Amino acid sequence: MNKSDLIGKMSADAGITKTQAQAALNSFIDATTGALKSNDKVILVGFGTFSTSTRSARKGRNPQTGKEINIAEKTVVRFKPGAELSNNVK
Repeated sequence: MNKSDLIGKMSADAGITKTQAQAALNSFIDATTGALKSNDKVILVGFGTFSTSTRSARKGRNPQTGKEINIAEKTVVRFKPGAELSNNVK
C-alpha cells in the first residue's frame, strides 16, 4: 500500500473527501516528524511507539575495495509495534 492508496482507504472509511484525508495524513506525518526531531516519543496505544536512538560511530569496509572507512554517528528512527497490532497481524 502506498500513500495514495492509504489516503483512499482513509477517505472511504471515515466518509471524508480524499483532500481531507490527505490533509489529515500530512498533519500526522508532520507532527510525528517534529516530535522525533525534538527527541520526543510518539506513543499510539495499541499501535506502537515511534522513537529515536543514536547509532554510534564505527569502522566499516567498502565492499568494492575492501578499504576501511569511518562511519559517522547517526540518529535513527525506531518503531516498536504495540501488542494489539502484533496480535492482529498474526
